[in-house]
Amino acid sequence: MKHVAFLRGINVGGRNKIKMEALRRICAALGFENVKTYINSGNVIFETKKADDVKVAAKIESAIEKEFALKIKVIVRTISEIEEIIADNPFDGQFENEKDLHVFFLDENLPEEKRELLLSNNNKNEMYAVRNREIFCHLRVGVSDSLMGKDYIGKKLKVSATARNWRTVNKILEL
Repeated sequence: MKHVAFLRGINVGGRNKIKMEALRRICAALGFENVKTYINSGNVIFETKKADDVKVAAKIESAIEKEFALKIKVIVRTISEIEEIIADNPFDGQFENEKDLHVFFLDENLPEEKRELLLSNNNKNEMYAVRNREIFCHLRVGVSDSLMGKDYIGKKLKVSATARNWRTVNKILEL
């Protein structure tokens, strides 16, 4: 079964540096097969018979901590889940420029009260939608001027998440 591991906050601003070659080596050592990485932001595509994404993520987190002494959050999805995410894009066709669309990958479904709090922030410049364990975000402003850029999801909602732009999500599916 093909999976994708999304690592949070690596190789950003010179912090938490991990070379993709080393990341591929670590994942191969964990017994994953056909390991590939996409761009330097920590996207690992691999095959494994293990089906529990939380356990797979924990194995990768543990290996990274052991190898690099870094505590990095890892969120795992199957390729079929990535296909569903793309098919279920709540903003599909609503905007000319999809480069401003982002997906937050969460560990678990967003509780209703946190979902309502997030959605209460929707406005003409920043729109959110929640589907399963993902938050879709469309920005008409720069990331640094948005709730996304201020880590609202982590700090205010207190939810562990990592985001990818729409182009990256689609490219991962192509690999």
